[in-house]
Amino acid sequence: MKTLYFVTVFLLCLVTGVFWGTWFSLSRSIASIEPDTFLEIGRTMIGNLGGPMRVLMPITLASLFLLSLVLYRQRRKLACVLTVASLLLLLAALIVTLKVNVPIDREIVTWTVTTLPGDWKVIRDRWEFYHGLRTLLSLFAFGSLLAGNVWGFQSGKQQP
Repeated sequence: MKTLYFVTVFLLCLVTGVFWGTWFSLSRSIASIEPDTFLEIGRTMIGNLGGPMRVLMPITLASLFLLSLVLYRQRRKLACVLTVASLLLLLAALIVTLKVNVPIDREIVTWTVTTLPGDWKVIRDRWEFYHGLRTLLSLFAFGSLLAGNVWGFQSGKQQP
C-alpha cells in the first residue's frame, strides 16, 4: 500500500508539474510573445512533451484507479472517495487535452510566420484558456489525492 501510494503521488506530481510549470513559466505571458518566438517555443514544447505525456498520463490514471480499488477493498471510504475524485479530475484534464489542446497543437506545428491564420491569436488564446483549465483540474486532482492521505485514514488504521 505504501509503495502504491508513493508511486501514485509521484506520477501525479509529474503530470501536474508539467501543466503547472508550463502555465507558470510561459502561459501567463504568452500574449506578449511575437509570432516567430511563439511558433518556435510551441513546436519545441510540443515535441518535448507529446511523447512522454502519452505514456505518463495513462500510467498515472491507471495508478489512481488501482489505488482507488485498494482503498475501496480496505473500506477506507474518505480516502477512496478523494482518490476517485482525483482520478476523475485528472480524467477531465485528459479530455480537455485531447479535445482542445492537442488539436490546436497539431495546427500550430503546421504554421509558419508567413502562413499564420488571420485568427491565430484567437486560437492561441483558446489553447491558453483550456491549458489553464487543465492545469487547475490537475492541481485539484493532486490536492484531492493528498487530502485522501491526510484526512482519509481513521486513527488506529495503518496509513499507506
